[in-house]
Amino acid sequence: MRDLSAGPRVLLKRLRELMAEPLDPQERLDRIVRQIAQNMVAEVCSVYVLRSDGILELYATEGLNKDAVHLAQLQMGQGLVGTIAASAQPLNLSDAQAHPAFTYLPETGEEIYHSFLGVPILRTGRSLGVLVVQNRTSRVYRDDEVEALETVAMVLAEIIATGELKKITRPGLELDLSRPVSIEGASFGEGAGLGYVVLHEPRIVVTNLLNEDTDHELSRLAEALGSLRISIDDMLSRRDVSMEGEHRAVLEAYRMFAHDRGWVRKLEEAIRNGLTAEAAVERVQSETKARMMRLTDPYLRERMHDFDDLANRLLRQLTGYSLRPSNADFPADSIVVARAMGAAELLDYPRENIRGLVLEEGAVTSHVVIVARTMGIPVVGQATGAVALAENGDAVIVDGDEGRVHLRPMVDLQRAYEEKVRLRARRQAQFRSLRDVPPLTQDGQRIRLQMNAGLMVDLPHLAESGAEGIGLFRTELQFMIASTMPKMEDQEAFYRNVLKQAAGKPVTFRTLDIGGDKVVPYFRAAEEENPALGWRAIRLSLDRPGLLRTQLRALLRAAAGLELRLMLPMVTEVAELKAVRELLQKEVQRQSKMGEKLPRKLQFGAMLEVPSLLWQLDELMEEVDFVSVGSNDLFQFTMAVDRGNARVADRFDVLGKPFLRMLREIVRAGERNGTSVTLCGEMASKPLSAMALLGIGFRSVSMSPTAVGPIKAMLLALDAGKLAATLNPLLDDRQSSLSPRQMLIDFAEAHSIPL
Repeated sequence: MRDLSAGPRVLLKRLRELMAEPLDPQERLDRIVRQIAQNMVAEVCSVYVLRSDGILELYATEGLNKDAVHLAQLQMGQGLVGTIAASAQPLNLSDAQAHPAFTYLPETGEEIYHSFLGVPILRTGRSLGVLVVQNRTSRVYRDDEVEALETVAMVLAEIIATGELKKITRPGLELDLSRPVSIEGASFGEGAGLGYVVLHEPRIVVTNLLNEDTDHELSRLAEALGSLRISIDDMLSRRDVSMEGEHRAVLEAYRMFAHDRGWVRKLEEAIRNGLTAEAAVERVQSETKARMMRLTDPYLRERMHDFDDLANRLLRQLTGYSLRPSNADFPADSIVVARAMGAAELLDYPRENIRGLVLEEGAVTSHVVIVARTMGIPVVGQATGAVALAENGDAVIVDGDEGRVHLRPMVDLQRAYEEKVRLRARRQAQFRSLRDVPPLTQDGQRIRLQMNAGLMVDLPHLAESGAEGIGLFRTELQFMIASTMPKMEDQEAFYRNVLKQAAGKPVTFRTLDIGGDKVVPYFRAAEEENPALGWRAIRLSLDRPGLLRTQLRALLRAAAGLELRLMLPMVTEVAELKAVRELLQKEVQRQSKMGEKLPRKLQFGAMLEVPSLLWQLDELMEEVDFVSVGSNDLFQFTMAVDRGNARVADRFDVLGKPFLRMLREIVRAGERNGTSVTLCGEMASKPLSAMALLGIGFRSVSMSPTAVGPIKAMLLALDAGKLAATLNPLLDDRQSSLSPRQMLIDFAEAHSIPL
């Protein structure tokens, strides 16, 4: 082989010309391997492409037997080619046949060739095939020759990714990039959705691969790296970033990667070999990711996400890429796939187009999941690898009932799910038929079924579901989806419209609950080590009384002549209620003084989410007109379980004795004081846990709109008194090993209660 110092640039220029010519896929591949062989003075150049069945098929060759094309095959891990694909590492051998992995394929006629250089064809860390050059003479290929072949392999990866090779793939076979994949996750929201992948943070597709000016590209890289390093250093030096902890550890890892000379040298070398700066980043990112994906050390594998994110940041610096597709480009049947996301980010998407949500992280009680369920879309969480395996536009099925994601599903599976969706629609129609049936248990107990909401688009569900009212209206969602702080007039118009759409049914407005994981873009709070236990909800509102008084004024004016029900979130002490009541009274007096019409009735309540209120129950019940139990946060704070941390979110059971006993005490305190008590949270949305609530005395619950039908079907078949007579003694029994959950399941089965 000759010196390749200028070779890669000449080769890439010729490949660019071949890519632009109007050739059929097979001829294009044949001419590419011929060009590579000529440029590298190799007697053989071959391209193997990975099929969906795990077979590497010879797609083109220069030097081997032409009749072997599309016939010669190796399994993943078999032979030298299979070893390269499986390991995602190049092989550089002076005597290929002496290697223990060598497999002889007689149809190729390659036995006369000794020297062997093979590199994986990688895209986003995945092996799509293998590119090989061979020579008769025994020799070891130089590092610059390996680098040149890896650069060419990147171009081939884009050819495979475009789907062009489908035209020459034998009937009945598929390439690996289109291979069906099923991912086991966790059910976060019921239902099934069929549609097409929309990556929440889509990988940047680099279309400009080959550079015209090496010095210019090196300068662009240096400038982007400088900006990246400055931004990381700025984040680390900020006062609100603590000196230790997980957040700082991640930023330190970013800084380590950003200043790593080995990484930078690889980027610069790829540019000198003819790639643009962004193509160089993509190539090195893909190679590094392929290696890290195969590591067994969990810490190092975790750092892969840090490196991936850093490389994506650098790509965005270079390309000026916008993360979010415009609404015009948003598919009609979209399944949003993300590592993690906030509730406001989900609401940024055109709601009517979303058919499902897939998350690699998060937990069933995280706010984005709550909002998704309110939107009535199925959600699968803990779907590890979904982002890496999915491509924008891939067909996908989200099974929220079973917690599965099916990427690029087979036709038979797709048809089966289409039938499942039709069956579910018929079941929903049956629930709708119960809409006007009074919610009475078998023993005549009337249960008040309400729904949770937060946006205008939720309001039609009030009539459709048959809910008696809105037990929880999350006012913060209006703030979270706005780019600027909503003015008092905008808030008033919004609340007035909500009451109008409710058509006389009661609406319970929760005052602003921001902070923690509810990020408002225009309200920057100091970063906290544990934001869930920090400056949020009523604490923030009392510290910013102007913010709270503006909202109270808007609510009072919107409810003029009507009933106004409002409640405060995350109350910790009864004194907080008294402080807000004073502010509310000032607003009432102001409105009266201004001659403005007041609500005809004002109901003042509190959310019971903080365990400290359990030792103030009677004082609480005396201070308010009603109490609403926020079971999600109450469980989180009681059990010391971060509801956004999947490792512990399911560690304790909401239907365990401790939590059910606690909820029962709240109900009894309400009865003692003549104060109405309701529960709004995840527990109310599941028939089994809702049944437990009725058993311990709750007669009012609020849930997602889609849950109203199933909950009503359950209670219509339930004898609440008989359940209470079975459940309460079990909660008091210190000796019994029977879990309340199992008792409830047995009870439902014995009495034919639909769950």
